[in-house]
Amino acid sequence: MHEISIAESILQIIEDTARAEGYARVKVVWLEIGQLAGVETESLRFCFDVVARDSIARDARLEIIETAGLGWCMECACNRVVTSRYEPCPDCGSFRMEVTGGDEMRVRELEVE
Repeated sequence: MHEISIAESILQIIEDTARAEGYARVKVVWLEIGQLAGVETESLRFCFDVVARDSIARDARLEIIETAGLGWCMECACNRVVTSRYEPCPDCGSFRMEVTGGDEMRVRELEVE
């Protein structure tokens, strides 16, 4: 389960930002996670609660914003929404799709005190 290491990385970002910005508590964390990022969101929620338990983010609510997967079809030269890395182009059926978005993850915003 790589979600525990992702949760630890999120907490590290939060703590580094808290030191730089000088806030005492995090109430809400908004994450953008792409559909193709390979992250199990419910596992991530559980792991985040565990790693944040004794930190500045204890009891913080984790809000996850899922972004669509995007792919470029090399056959028909078009950008399309995709839900899997290995699905064919919805227009021409080609499997020559290159992922162009939706595989990223980032801390979008924090609500702090």
